[in-house]
Amino acid sequence: SQRTGCNIETIRYYERIGVLPVPLRRGRYRAYCPSDVRRLSFVRRARELGFPIDAVRALLALADGGVASCAQARDLASKHLRDIRLKIADLRRMEQVLGDTVAACEAGDTLGCPLLETLCTAEAR
Repeated sequence: SQRTGCNIETIRYYERIGVLPVPLRRGRYRAYCPSDVRRLSFVRRARELGFPIDAVRALLALADGGVASCAQARDLASKHLRDIRLKIADLRRMEQVLGDTVAACEAGDTLGCPLLETLCTAEAR
């Protein structure tokens, strides 16, 4: 946990789902070998970049297999990048609608509440 900056619950979760091997125990502590620490760092960095667990598994398989195909890794990363860009576009649309609605609320020159009206309209769609 201390060597990787990953909290204990996350490490145990990775062990439960098979992304990280369950290490030997030394008393109350789990003893990880250097390759497990590297693997955990790999998983942590991939998760920080937003890769879903299934993509992390695929990337680990590429890294573990000895035949790390850069083309396959690039394909996984490209798909993830497309997904991120779609999410960013959605967030920008949300920001625009919410910003306009908040501005209309602050103007105070309309009857009713523009925010509540926007939410009611969206609900009817």
